[in-house]
Amino acid sequence: MDESMIDWWTMSVGLFGGLALFLYGMEQMATALKAAAGERMKDILARLTTNRFMGALTGAFVTAVINSSSITTVLVVGFISAGLLSLSQSVGIIMGANIGSTVTAQLIAFQLDNMALLMIGFGFMLLVAVKREAARHYGGMIMGLGLVFLGMTLMSEAMAPLRDYAPFLDFMATLRNPVLAILIAALFTGLIQSSAATMGIAIVMASQGFMDLETGIALAFGANIGTCVTAMLASIGKPREAVRAALVHVIFNIAGVLVWFGFIGHLAEWVQLISPTRPDLTGQARLAAEVPRQIANAHTLFNIANTLLFIGLTSQLARLVQWLVPDKPASEDAFIVRPRYLDEELLTTPSLALDRVRLEILHMGDSVREMMQSIMPAILGGNRQTLREIELMDNDVDSLHAEIVSYLGKISRQSLTEHQTRELMSLLAAANDLENIGDLIETNLVVLGRERIDQGVSVSEPTREVLLNFHRAVSRALGAALQAVAQNNEIAARTVTAMKSEISAIADSAAAHEARRLVAEEPKRIPAYTLEIDIIEKLQRIYYFAKRMAKTVETDTATDNV
Repeated sequence: MDESMIDWWTMSVGLFGGLALFLYGMEQMATALKAAAGERMKDILARLTTNRFMGALTGAFVTAVINSSSITTVLVVGFISAGLLSLSQSVGIIMGANIGSTVTAQLIAFQLDNMALLMIGFGFMLLVAVKREAARHYGGMIMGLGLVFLGMTLMSEAMAPLRDYAPFLDFMATLRNPVLAILIAALFTGLIQSSAATMGIAIVMASQGFMDLETGIALAFGANIGTCVTAMLASIGKPREAVRAALVHVIFNIAGVLVWFGFIGHLAEWVQLISPTRPDLTGQARLAAEVPRQIANAHTLFNIANTLLFIGLTSQLARLVQWLVPDKPASEDAFIVRPRYLDEELLTTPSLALDRVRLEILHMGDSVREMMQSIMPAILGGNRQTLREIELMDNDVDSLHAEIVSYLGKISRQSLTEHQTRELMSLLAAANDLENIGDLIETNLVVLGRERIDQGVSVSEPTREVLLNFHRAVSRALGAALQAVAQNNEIAARTVTAMKSEISAIADSAAAHEARRLVAEEPKRIPAYTLEIDIIEKLQRIYYFAKRMAKTVETDTATDNV
């Protein structure tokens, strides 16, 4: 075909417009899937066993449902940080995530072009006409899939004139060089950060007869390498666990391509055996009918084969990554507290992001509990240095509180369901209550300790035992409140609120003890009495904030059950 016979403007508009619809549809579908299934996917991952094969299957399933291997990797990093998974156990999940990422290409290969408008219309109707959140999410997913197929149709129609355009056919012939095809696909995938989009475009080109199966396989190899860019970018500035998980992804994907590079022809033959054929067609028409499904099958088969090849080496791969990314010297981060679980990658999946806030509140709570554990011995018999160290601990609490509030603010800018909005407000209230406890210890109890030193007050052994007993009860309530918030555990929350009568009884007993001690023949009895009564009042105040934390869980759960 002569170049003058091609309407380049019309073709460009159709090609780029179709590409925009295709990419937007994929984003819409992924967002709806994550919103509909995010919470359940987190629960599935949390119940993993130590079996590496189950890990791979779970990683594949979770990634297929939420349509994002990077989200799966981020979740895995969180579980490693929380001590729920070892790096070795996580390797299987990361391998399985590659299998799950091929599901989108399989859907695209069905080429349901004639169903695109029906999907868009039906999905839009669910989005605007149905009030149930779940139905709206599924509407978004169906509409997104319809936009994907509509975008593919527009791209295919726009590229049709190129079937007889010699320069373009010559360029496609150069892609038969597998090295060049891998490099182009890796670069394109790295730029748009979506291997599924790269595979979708490859399938569109194959549907026009522009590409043979071996070229499609090389592009799939390049897409697998290019998707590593997303993992590495996501790990920048993150804890060592995140860098190691991303490096597992990179090593696994590159090693898989290197192993199979010399067997592209054999892989093509195996795929042709298991894929449908159209012997009634010839030439370019046959390529257009057969190759799209074959490319999708090759992508899936390649990733399954890689997982089976490397699944027995998870421990060795974990050791290699730990050797490449060793732990930092303890002194480097000894005095710096940073958020452990607040990952920006999860903000587009609010249910998962809110779950990470729960873990970060527990992390913040560890500092508060350390302050709580240290403060009573310091008040009763510590020195100024000990009290100063406890006072400085609150800096960590304030820092983590600020990070949690900022992260919750970012989540609030996402599209949230009513349940997620209530959960966000409950977590914000819990974080504020926990920060108030830290401030009480820093600004009130530490001051009481200094007053004891300044006034030379000595607390008697019977009074010491009364105060320590009260302190133990309040500490127990604080621990249960943290468990309630971190695990959304209603039983733990009820345990805290049920302690109200116990705390009141202990407080009354302590006050009665103080009244009896007021007339004791001891030096500085009045200053000692004032100090001891203030300690009791501040411990009651800490229990009040712990109870408020627990009630956020009870209220949230009760509202959900209405």
